[in-house]
Amino acid sequence: MRYLTFALAKGRLAKTTMAMFEKLGITCEAMKDKETRKLIFVNEDMKLKFFLAKASDVPTYVEYGAADVGVVGEDTILEEGRNIYEVMDLGFGKCRMCVCGPESAREMLRSGELIRVASKYPGIAKDYFYNKKFQTVEIIKLNGSVELAPIVGLSEVIVDIVETGSTLKANGLHVLEEICDLSARMVVNPVSLKMEQDRIRRLIADLKSLTRAGGNA
Repeated sequence: MRYLTFALAKGRLAKTTMAMFEKLGITCEAMKDKETRKLIFVNEDMKLKFFLAKASDVPTYVEYGAADVGVVGEDTILEEGRNIYEVMDLGFGKCRMCVCGPESAREMLRSGELIRVASKYPGIAKDYFYNKKFQTVEIIKLNGSVELAPIVGLSEVIVDIVETGSTLKANGLHVLEEICDLSARMVVNPVSLKMEQDRIRRLIADLKSLTRAGGNA
């Protein structure tokens, strides 16, 4: 039996995923060693391999078959646009992708004015404004705290992830439009889904049973 390889987005998402897997009897003790410098973790008994990757790289590993299965946020899947199958909403890491800005920008959005939009997610921003709103905008790619952009006059609005909205509120910004709901998703390489159909579909079925029972908390 070949190894089934998982690419997990580093951080809280990977930890929550492994906690879910443990409830299904899928363990990898080596991943719990905080001092380890290993890059790949193996469960020999179950023929499973795991590795941690930057979220934006997870869809790439899965598309090219370096990983059979990936777990990453829906924001990354939408932004990267890779040739992968999204097979399951894991039900955690819930947040929203929104257009945010000062209250004064609301009318600009409504009237379809040419405005500047700052975002870490230029692909999602472009798709929303061009293909859903049919509004021409100038999109500015940023990598850091995008909330700064409308405050210093770089842009009229931002497109960003909103969890609690406390950072927006603290800086006098508001959610002006909602683009979509986000959460952690499981993605699969199309070839892997054919080759390892039984194992992958069994895993999906077990995870669905677990989430229905509220085991993803």
